[in-house]
Amino acid sequence: MLIVIVENETKAYDVDKALDKLDQDGEITVFGDAVIDKTTDGKLEVKQTGGGFPIKTLAGTALGSLIGVLGGPIGVIAGAAAGTAVGGASDLYGAEVSADFVEEASAKLTPGKFAVVADISEEWVTPLDTEMEKLGGTTVLRANKRDVEAEQRKKDQDEVKGDINKLKTEASKSNEKDKVKLQKKIDGLEKKLQKQQAKVDQRQEQLKKEQDAKVQALQKKAATSSGEAKKTIDSRVTELRESYQRNKEKWEKLQLEKATERYKKTEAKLEKLEAEKGAHKR
Repeated sequence: MLIVIVENETKAYDVDKALDKLDQDGEITVFGDAVIDKTTDGKLEVKQTGGGFPIKTLAGTALGSLIGVLGGPIGVIAGAAAGTAVGGASDLYGAEVSADFVEEASAKLTPGKFAVVADISEEWVTPLDTEMEKLGGTTVLRANKRDVEAEQRKKDQDEVKGDINKLKTEASKSNEKDKVKLQKKIDGLEKKLQKQQAKVDQRQEQLKKEQDAKVQALQKKAATSSGEAKKTIDSRVTELRESYQRNKEKWEKLQLEKATERYKKTEAKLEKLEAEKGAHKR
């Protein structure tokens, strides 16, 4: 992920144009970008998104998530990019970067400044750095994307499951009055768990769409390239597919655990019904 911070809006669009040219020349691949600014009241305003790059929307993408966390508790407003929702993007997991990177970028993107935030692939930093030096007055921040979202969401689910099990154990040893109170807490946590599991389904679908858009864009570019340029693009496609496959396996594990949980709940309900039937017969 790339963030280039500049002093004014004109310079931000110059950076955006430079990234576009680097992409066209095959020096880097830009999957998506956005021009943003931090207003005097501390909010982030999205001025422009997409351009001619494959990722046209921010919602559900690592790029949108990064902008969301940069906006912090104050938030993000649509600005000139109205209709391009960042909504629900304030998610460090989805941003695929470290908290340290977000803190550094947030500190440097002070009110009144602008930035170009981009999801890119580059073999060498020199081509991009050289162009930014030509423009002058830029602060370039990079972060390697981390495939940790599935693991983090699993940890969140495991924490909620642990809390549910503790409450169930306590309820089994409590009087009827306390059991009712504890059951309300259990019900609330189970609803929270259901929302987390629904998010897993949604994120898996979003990641597949993002992956497909990136691969299609690279294949289109490869079709009109030759020599070293084509080799570089083919290498990026392979890297993307391998990364997606690793992620897919992690997400599928979460899906399997969810299915297992449903099976266990159904089995428990059937056992309860059988026990009730047996009690009525007696």
